[in-house]
Amino acid sequence: MLREESSANIAGRSRAGSAGRGFFALVNLALCGLLLQGCMALQVRHPLPEHLQDQAEVENLPGIRAWGDALSESLELSAIESLKQEMAANHGKLEPEANFLALSGGGGDGAFGAGILCGWTEAGNRPSFKLVTGISTGSLIAPFAFLGPEYDAKLKEAYTTISDKDIYKVPGKLKLLLNLGRLEGVASTEPLAELLTHLIDDQMIQKIAAEHNKGRSLLVGTTQLDAQRQVIWNMGAIAASGHPDAPKLFRQVLRASASIPVAFNPVYIKVTAGGQEYDEMHVDGGVRAEVMLYEAALNLFTSQKKLGSLIPDRPRKLYIMRNAQVYPEYESIKPYIGDIGTRAISSLTKYQGVGDLYRIYVLAQRDGIDYNLAFIPKDFHPKRASEFDTKYMNEEFDLAYNLARSGYKWHKYPPGFEPLTPQPASGQQVQP
Repeated sequence: MLREESSANIAGRSRAGSAGRGFFALVNLALCGLLLQGCMALQVRHPLPEHLQDQAEVENLPGIRAWGDALSESLELSAIESLKQEMAANHGKLEPEANFLALSGGGGDGAFGAGILCGWTEAGNRPSFKLVTGISTGSLIAPFAFLGPEYDAKLKEAYTTISDKDIYKVPGKLKLLLNLGRLEGVASTEPLAELLTHLIDDQMIQKIAAEHNKGRSLLVGTTQLDAQRQVIWNMGAIAASGHPDAPKLFRQVLRASASIPVAFNPVYIKVTAGGQEYDEMHVDGGVRAEVMLYEAALNLFTSQKKLGSLIPDRPRKLYIMRNAQVYPEYESIKPYIGDIGTRAISSLTKYQGVGDLYRIYVLAQRDGIDYNLAFIPKDFHPKRASEFDTKYMNEEFDLAYNLARSGYKWHKYPPGFEPLTPQPASGQQVQP
């Protein structure tokens, strides 16, 4: 859930930098503790063996997830079923166009995506989305975006009233030192778990199930760390399963998608394979990708060959919200390992995110999808006291809200890929 500058910002530094290194110093302490693990007790777990990767399922919930890097029969079947459900919900007809929304990671900068959505509603031309995907903080926005303007007030609440204490808690230094050998993460996301129970209540999950049954899809990405692979969770299918544990799993996946390794504890999800129960270690979806569409799990060309006329030939539009800056941001770095490490990791993550925008652009070109991108304006640089600085998030929400309310000009290309020749317009306004 934390954006690329997360560790430093939790420590209380602004975009311009500060002398405080509290949280990241604890992260460094934890990493040093790894050297001691050879002689200290480690967390006992029962990891899924490599040869059973493709057999693993959440018990009694088959077909609710897929690997992001391989064609998925279950996700393809779900896509086919969604078309039938859409026709049933619309008196035998499909909607004239299919709109997709992809929400990226970004931590507190999720206020940008929340503001765009709420302002888009005010503009009066926000579409209903056939598919909504989310990773990290984007996974927390996604359920609200999926349900539409009815949940704008709750979405705004989530990104303008919370602070760091609502997301994580850090143990005292003494406790941290005493538990180095068993450490899974510096901070606990128990507060986030409580927040999710409040924000994503059972009634909301039931509404997501109802929309899923009308042919709409909600997908969330996590990283299965043992396998180094992305897992795409079909959240609508989980909600609609009727399984008594579905609400718990739904929130568990959202929490996992926001759990940065080392900074936060991983989330263990129980699966069965070969008649045995195992635990999978899931962490922030941003480890694998900062934003996703349907990845390699679906291929429209393959599906069209199989299904022919069942796959409708209709306009498809993709709207991507990158909850981060995409251009270089200058900061004078102090010659300390924590500062250097933070800056290096934040740079790696930022440009991985930019690379994801190019990857999805290519996917959109292949599948005939109109590409539309939003990201935090280059000149937005207010100081922030911490990652989830309420004042900062309100400023960012208001900025995005006003941009969208007046008709956001979507970027048609990934950053730096804009045509060199003059174009009629640098972006495209959202059409009703």
